[in-house]
Amino acid sequence: MTNTRDALVAHLMEHSIRTGEFTLKSGRTSSWFCDAKQTACRPEGILLVADAALEAIATLEDEAGPITAIGGLTAGADPVAFGIAAVAATRGRHLRSFSIRKESKGHGVEGRLAGALRPGDRVVVCEDTVTRGVSPLEAAAVVRDLGADPVAVLAIVDRGGTCGEAAAEAGMSFLPLVTAPDLGFPYEGP
Repeated sequence: MTNTRDALVAHLMEHSIRTGEFTLKSGRTSSWFCDAKQTACRPEGILLVADAALEAIATLEDEAGPITAIGGLTAGADPVAFGIAAVAATRGRHLRSFSIRKESKGHGVEGRLAGALRPGDRVVVCEDTVTRGVSPLEAAAVVRDLGADPVAVLAIVDRGGTCGEAAAEAGMSFLPLVTAPDLGFPYEGP
């Protein structure tokens, strides 16, 4: 995975990382910003993400069974989950993908789920970039409410360094593909 990871870091540095003065979702300021969708939404970028993610996901598959679905809170998880599932399918690996809406939809197919999640699925909840892990933990709670088992949080970039602890407290593994220090920046903790 070292070559894939190195290539992923290089892709993120070229397309997703910006330096300057940025206000984060939390209201704090930072000297760098990661828009990992710029990597996840490029063909060569999603291939790198999928290679790294599928290798990481394979480490979760044990006597409890295979991972059967991948998804998370819209919009951060959408290109990540859908891209990984599509690449996996070309390799004979079948993962259903889904998205969790931010609010319940009151018409058509009601609720927060959009996609192919089923009760009993073993799920990787994904996100493009995490700082504290609020979005994937919210998605994991909805996944549990829908009768599936969220077993891990996967992020393209962990910029905060605290999501792993939060995931562990929620009974999940944490699979960061790249960390802030890998990109040459300190963690931006809570």
